[in-house]
Amino acid sequence: MIKEKRQQTICNFIQSQNIGTQDELAELLLNAGFSVTQSSVSRDLDELGIVKANGFYAIPQKETNENFGLQTLETAGENLIVAKCEAGLASAACVKIDRERLEEIVGTIAGDDTIFIAVRNHKEQKAVLKKVWEIFEK
Repeated sequence: MIKEKRQQTICNFIQSQNIGTQDELAELLLNAGFSVTQSSVSRDLDELGIVKANGFYAIPQKETNENFGLQTLETAGENLIVAKCEAGLASAACVKIDRERLEEIVGTIAGDDTIFIAVRNHKEQKAVLKKVWEIFEK
């Protein structure tokens, strides 16, 4: 629960102001009452899929026409990524992921609006989060 509140606060900060470093973000979180370290901030940024754009942290935004309806990517444990899509588009998005043949991905399963992406370990999970977003930015 604390982690979810902290991560939501991180998203709020990133959406409302320009933040260029993890130290800046950690200071904002400390002032907001969260006990954080640089490494915990780094983990949160990775888990949230936050990227740097023009020198500042940003939350990737996707247009549904360009990304097969991909809306969110979340981790589930250390070996699974859950991708949420618009209804009916998960299979198409999953095919696009599978065609990239990312070596870190062990397998995928698509439903109507959800894709499960299995990876071997937490390190590969972080890499796949970034690579999947990049697939849909092409």
